[in-house]
Amino acid sequence: MRIITFGYQTWGHRTLSALLGGKHEVVLAVTHPPSDHPYEQMWSDSVEDLARDNGIPVVLAKKPDQALVDAVREADADIIVANNWRTWLPKEIYDAPRFGTLNIHDSLLPKYAGFSPLIWALINGETHVGVTAHLMDDSLDTGPIVAQQAVSVGAKDTTADLFHRTVDLIEPLVLHALDLISSGSVVEIEQDPSQATYFHKRSDDESHIDFSWPADAIERLIRAQSDPYPNAFVMHDGQRLRIVQASVSNTRYGGTPGRITIDDGDGIAVVCGPDAWRGRNRAIVVERVRLEDGSDVGAREYFAGTDRYLE
Repeated sequence: MRIITFGYQTWGHRTLSALLGGKHEVVLAVTHPPSDHPYEQMWSDSVEDLARDNGIPVVLAKKPDQALVDAVREADADIIVANNWRTWLPKEIYDAPRFGTLNIHDSLLPKYAGFSPLIWALINGETHVGVTAHLMDDSLDTGPIVAQQAVSVGAKDTTADLFHRTVDLIEPLVLHALDLISSGSVVEIEQDPSQATYFHKRSDDESHIDFSWPADAIERLIRAQSDPYPNAFVMHDGQRLRIVQASVSNTRYGGTPGRITIDDGDGIAVVCGPDAWRGRNRAIVVERVRLEDGSDVGAREYFAGTDRYLE
């Protein structure tokens, strides 16, 4: 098949790479220009460089415009394959090829449509994450599913761990989905809208720890925002303090959420959770923190003698 790719960062790079040297012909690669957004600085393998190195015409676009519509029409493709394209595509683009557009999304749709699905899934304690290949329609990540693959989430996994595990699914999933489509053997599975969840883009505010959350959710947030992602943080003595390692206490603590209490294991316990004054909640045990100069310090050392609150 003649294929146009729409993709960005490592997700788009892996998708284009899967198609190179195979039985399909990539006739155009569409990608975004480089960005200084922190979430777009990581996993930033260049789709543009890979395409140009392989003699594939490239279009750089931030959003679809008439020039992009014209380029898609002129490429006369059988299908578009999209992965990590960051803006909405109009019907005149996604429906232009004979087989429409196959979108690759790093969640087990219909759950976690939208942005940062791995981070949100880890925060929410999901036992599995994965990648879905679906046909695009006029809503975001809602079209019929062609193929899907899941991997399990371990008790200590970070988002980086889940990224590496799911990005390795892209190549076989893309090629399998295209084989199903080109052979006419695909069985489309309509998504159940009652099971759908949509998540927005993450910003700096989403990394700010809220001590009204239960300890297990805070611990997952810290793992979800581990390196190379912008770390989960608190404010302490007027400075941003990033939390890079934490666990959930065995002991139950009571008091006011955010209150620094006593040494607990390898760290220091901080009261958290709803109805904290009842003393029924586990604490979040902060074990290592990162200072504004980038240095990491053990929490027991950093908080020694402190009788204050984290905000």
